[in-house]
Amino acid sequence: MDNVSLITLFVLSGLNETTNHRAVLFSLTLLCYLFILLANVALIVIIILDKNLHEPMYILLCMFCMNGLYGTAGFYPKFLWDLLSPVHVISYAGCHVQALVMYSFASTDLSVLAVMAYDRYVAICQPLDYHCVMSKQRLLMLACFSWLAPFCIVGINVILASRLKLCSPFIARLFCVNWMIVKLACFPADTMVNGIVAYISIIIYVFHGFFIVWSYMYLIKTCVNSIENRRKFMQTCVPHLTSLLTFLVTIVFDVMNMRFGSKDLPQIVQNFIEIQFLVIPPIINPLIYGFKLTKIRNTFLHAITFKNKY
Repeated sequence: MDNVSLITLFVLSGLNETTNHRAVLFSLTLLCYLFILLANVALIVIIILDKNLHEPMYILLCMFCMNGLYGTAGFYPKFLWDLLSPVHVISYAGCHVQALVMYSFASTDLSVLAVMAYDRYVAICQPLDYHCVMSKQRLLMLACFSWLAPFCIVGINVILASRLKLCSPFIARLFCVNWMIVKLACFPADTMVNGIVAYISIIIYVFHGFFIVWSYMYLIKTCVNSIENRRKFMQTCVPHLTSLLTFLVTIVFDVMNMRFGSKDLPQIVQNFIEIQFLVIPPIINPLIYGFKLTKIRNTFLHAITFKNKY
């Protein structure tokens, strides 16, 4: 039993310096979460109900929004509860589950963006073969890969972290992440395997990023000399690029702060950096796609107009 932690609760210390602003933070957080739910659910419902949107690009977008709901559900309810509670604790199992949700949410976002990039590459560069290449079977396979592969990769990291004996229950964040749990391991714990698997996981998703960048660079090169392709690129690829840029900026800031950040930063600044990827992308993505993609915008406007008539 030497490798089993005796810790049953973790203490989240990220809210320690916000005692005087809990009511304001709770109100803003609740409004933010409600907007995320409304915007993402609305986009999902529009895509599901309109048969004209049952195309690979929109189905992938639907997955993207579902993943946003999944990731935010792992953070906001617990965070809202902590804002109302004088003690900010989470169970040992609950902490590992939250870490699994946070990491798999971020990894799945990148996987779906990679599949979206591939879909746009085929649509613009091989338009005659598009429906053959992006068949229902291939779309299903890519969708399963986008969900299951990140979950399995992150699951391995979480399982490896759960085997460590921990010597402190204090996590200096608003929520649980695997890296912080591993840092609590008793010295001289063997965390080499954890580190190796973590870096392999990072490399896998760095390659995802390289693939996305290569795809869009090739698309830009292809679209330069064609007015029709330029129109397609501006209409369907710009939202993807905006989502990708938003995702990368928020994730890189959080990772850099977690691994190399200064402890001298004010707690409120650290908290903001930590939760960027749970606030900005889930809010911006449905707005970008809702306003930029013509079919979705027209379906939404048609639904509102029809409702107002009756």
